[in-house]
Amino acid sequence: MNEIQVERLESFGETDLLDLCEATDAAILDGGGFGFVSPPERNWLERYWRGVLLVPERRLFVARRAATICGSVQMVAPPRNNEAQKSIVAVQHLFVAPWARGLGVGRLLMEAVETEAQRERFRVVNLDVRETQTKAIAMYEALGYQRWGVHPKYAHVRGEWVPGIYFYKDMPPPGKRRSG
Repeated sequence: MNEIQVERLESFGETDLLDLCEATDAAILDGGGFGFVSPPERNWLERYWRGVLLVPERRLFVARRAATICGSVQMVAPPRNNEAQKSIVAVQHLFVAPWARGLGVGRLLMEAVETEAQRERFRVVNLDVRETQTKAIAMYEALGYQRWGVHPKYAHVRGEWVPGIYFYKDMPPPGKRRSG
């Protein structure tokens, strides 16, 4: 069965941390992002994922195929002291393990973020991505995200500067249908 299920993860189940680390490593090795060029040490990665669940402004969404985590994304709300941006959330660290690509996992993760953003009454979703991640860019554009800028020195990968592309999407009020 190829069915993908997405959920907001608030605590780790028996194999969740292992699955998440394995999927993260595989995505990094395949050039699939998460900001790393090569995987960090496992103990660092485990501490990172545990820490994500402790930060009140972060919401971690995971995708599962056959109960195994195959991708994740984080929705990051502004801290309480940032009243000027209280209606804006950021999407960070979307990745899909190579073995689950092509199944719509990224789209399902983004739809979960949008649903949560709308439920929590956020009005705008922001995100950014390396220019080299063309499949992710195509997905964001297909979901209705608007390109608003390019940073020519967004990332430094293997001795070369890689531009980054910035996107946003307006969220309709709860009860209204999203476009994209």
